[in-house]
Amino acid sequence: MRLSNIVPAVGWLSRYDRSDLRGDLTAGITIGVLLIAQGMAYAMIAGMPPIYGLYASTVPLIVYALLGTSRHLAVGPTAVVSLLTLAAISPLAEVGSAEYIQLALILALLVGLLQFGLGLFKLGFLVNFLSHPVISGFTSAAAIIIGISQLKHLLGLEISRGHNVFETLIHIITNISDSHTPTMIVGFGGIAVLLLLRWIHRMIPSQLVVVLGGVIFVWLLGLSDQGVAIVGTIPEGLPSFVWNGFSLEQLQSLLPAAMAIALIGFMESYAVAQAIQSKHKYYIIKPNQELLALGLANILGSMFQSFPTTGGFSRTAVNNQAGAKTGLASMISALLVVLILLFLTQVFYFLPLAVLAAIIVVAVIGLIDAKHTRHLWHADRSDFWMLMVTFLTTLILGIEEGIAVGVAISLVMVIYRSTKPHIAELGKVLGTRTYRNISRFEHLETRDDLLLFRFDAQLYFANTNVFKNVLERMMTKKGASLKAVILDAQSINHVDSSAMHVLEDILEELEKQSVQMLFADVKGPVRDAMAKYGLTDQIGRDRFFMDVQSAVDFFDHGASSTLDPEGTYTSQTNI
Repeated sequence: MRLSNIVPAVGWLSRYDRSDLRGDLTAGITIGVLLIAQGMAYAMIAGMPPIYGLYASTVPLIVYALLGTSRHLAVGPTAVVSLLTLAAISPLAEVGSAEYIQLALILALLVGLLQFGLGLFKLGFLVNFLSHPVISGFTSAAAIIIGISQLKHLLGLEISRGHNVFETLIHIITNISDSHTPTMIVGFGGIAVLLLLRWIHRMIPSQLVVVLGGVIFVWLLGLSDQGVAIVGTIPEGLPSFVWNGFSLEQLQSLLPAAMAIALIGFMESYAVAQAIQSKHKYYIIKPNQELLALGLANILGSMFQSFPTTGGFSRTAVNNQAGAKTGLASMISALLVVLILLFLTQVFYFLPLAVLAAIIVVAVIGLIDAKHTRHLWHADRSDFWMLMVTFLTTLILGIEEGIAVGVAISLVMVIYRSTKPHIAELGKVLGTRTYRNISRFEHLETRDDLLLFRFDAQLYFANTNVFKNVLERMMTKKGASLKAVILDAQSINHVDSSAMHVLEDILEELEKQSVQMLFADVKGPVRDAMAKYGLTDQIGRDRFFMDVQSAVDFFDHGASSTLDPEGTYTSQTNI
């Protein structure tokens, strides 16, 4: 195996074009600036001291840049994963305590081990069970929960963490008169400036402007002495190495949340990585390698005091817009954060928590996907209700419960839809060899002595009864004049043993009624499975045809019809 397959950075570094350096440098500095503000803000969401947001913006970035297959994905703290971290650990320890911090580092380790294991065993496909409507419903609810959780910092209210978002809202409403006016001015002023700068131009480092502006504003006016909460002392220096061993009890407590973060984090990363890669065709996203890269980023990150991280939507989009070409941009971002940790942490002493809350609120507004919800209402009601159930469950019951319900709904819908496949009765387009669904096309030629139908799904234990029942209804409708049934199997990719039994039963029943059964366009793997089961010999090898028309010709004229005008066989006898 080539080294570049294990460490993809080896490939792009060996072919690095110096003309790409300008884009990587610009993007790296831009994302580094974003990370300084976002890292500290998202650490607050996670219930961690702000400095841990900077720690989480160093080692994970470098590890992913070396091992990831995306050249643009910006890894680090994100709003949703930070909220999941808070939801997982806050019932186990006091937020911000030494025990809480230790559990957060252990959680990052577990998330990394799970992601690495999924990648090692090539199980990346498991995230397909989290459908887009479920993710959209979850993230929209999470955005609201995050936003409401920051109101205490924007209003300057003391609010104990409630069991759900409604308790927090009730507390805020009943105590709104106790809001701290200077804190409100700083917080809502920060939101206004962020929105204004974004409106002027999205490439303006609005978050850094607000952070530095907030620091200067509070320092000059002495607002910290008037009760405006500030970050305070941030320790200088790089994160030290720690080994986060864990007990069985801690494993049992954190494992469900670790599984949720591992899957949600990977899906968030993979979705945005694919979206950006579609604009750049010079590299390929490999899902299992992405799992390995994200897994090691979290494993090694946890050893250097990082809570769980993943690829973020907004930073990745900015990284692309700023001109990033390779993973070097992420390395430059990490280096900038390292320089801040070494020399400039004292600059953020007077940083007001209300400014960090403003950054969080503006950032999570983009997670509420109202447009997609409206679209689903008009386009697909079942997906709409999946979204709404996940949204309401997350909002009412909590983060972990919302994810669990969302996964369950996704699985149920997969099973339900596979048991209700599309089945079409076919008719001939006049003057052609083409057959189409009689319920969708007019003026098709149909016959009383022939039943032609298409089954648009794999044929397996969950839908064999549907297959048999629909076929029986179609046959009954044809009546006593029916002489042959032709199955267009072009959409059948798999047939299991339960389906083989049902086909045997159908063949026996048709034989009693003196009705033939012919098969058209059966795919190779399906023919192989039927041959191994012995069904091919039972049906007759001369009863398989390349297309529906060949089967019809055979029925009309006998075996000689299996020769086309060039004299080659059109039946599928070579199986």
